[in-house]
Amino acid sequence: MTEIEIPQYYVCPISFQLMKDPVTAVTGITYDRESIEQWLQKARDCVCPVTKQPLPRSSQYLTPNHTLRRLIQAWCSSNSTNGVDQIPTPKTPIEKSHIEKLVKDLEVPRLYKAALEKLREFATESERNRTSMAETGVVKGVVKLINKNFKEGRRTIFLEEALRIVHLLWNVPTMSYSMKNLVGTNMDFINSLTWIVLLHMEKNVKMVNEAMPLLKLTIEVANSTLVANLDSGFFTGMVNVLRKRALSQQAIKSALHILVQTCPLGRNRTRIVEAGAVTELIELELEKPEKNISELIFNLLAHLCSCADGREHFLRHAAGIAVVSKRILRVSPGTDDRAVHILGIIARYSQSKEFVQEMLRVGAVSKLCMVMQADCASYLKEKARDILRLHSTAWNNSPCIQLYLFTRHQR
Repeated sequence: MTEIEIPQYYVCPISFQLMKDPVTAVTGITYDRESIEQWLQKARDCVCPVTKQPLPRSSQYLTPNHTLRRLIQAWCSSNSTNGVDQIPTPKTPIEKSHIEKLVKDLEVPRLYKAALEKLREFATESERNRTSMAETGVVKGVVKLINKNFKEGRRTIFLEEALRIVHLLWNVPTMSYSMKNLVGTNMDFINSLTWIVLLHMEKNVKMVNEAMPLLKLTIEVANSTLVANLDSGFFTGMVNVLRKRALSQQAIKSALHILVQTCPLGRNRTRIVEAGAVTELIELELEKPEKNISELIFNLLAHLCSCADGREHFLRHAAGIAVVSKRILRVSPGTDDRAVHILGIIARYSQSKEFVQEMLRVGAVSKLCMVMQADCASYLKEKARDILRLHSTAWNNSPCIQLYLFTRHQR
């Protein structure tokens, strides 16, 4: 593509990109619609970026600059041979009355399929549509429909559209407070999403892939009392997600985030262990997943190994100690911290002869000695030294123990 100089008046003062939908603010300055609308939504002080004069926050005060748009489109056409893409004419903004009608249609069984499809289409088109939909109560209507399907036990395929709509509208700036009140203060939506995950686990992974990120967002805003009272079936479902390799990486990460966040509350840690999470976490880590998944796995394992049942499940798995020790110094400093913490807890509370010898046999002792030599934080080296001292009598025939265990200063 030949280097083309874009005329100054065709460039948005915010994004410094060619304007696709120029609109003029009340201050007389023209911006690309998407850029100025994002500015109006997110700016702490609602002023014109160029003149610094006050601006109304609502986008209804932005006037489409049709003349400038046509000039930009003509310029793009004349430079198409140089690789400049054509700019389509922007779609007319959807009327709020149209959205309100679609929300009402969600209450009528024979109409809600078409209504969901249209709402999803609008939501994927633009940020402007999503903002308008959020302001018109779309999320409330769709959440109500999802909860109703759960309570009535309907096995409908249209829920995938509903989940997508809620996910698309979740991060609209005006929705942050509303979502906490809408789905974070009662158990209905959590139960509905869990039901969807369990119902479609075997036959419709696309539905589960849509539901899991939404369930993660819901748990993040949920009242701590609700989260502390999640039942065993919820955690069985989350562990089943970890077990289902056909699911997307995002779905598996969502399950890990959920388990990490819920683990400290109430009896959740025990419920997670009873659901078989420790075994599945070790199996998942054996597959050498991407870095952020490993970090979540080790974080959760550290929580679960802090209780006796968790340690029992960990030691029951033949690869538990080996996989934890092998991943030290190979993933990230955060993983190193959690892995050394796990070995420390196990070494302190599990003092059988078999365990002590296994740490030596699978290389955990050698890896702890490597931590003391590596470029790690001083506190982590001290943790490694403390673990080695716990069973120094059993390990003192190891050459690395003789060299590093009682070294006062790190090499």
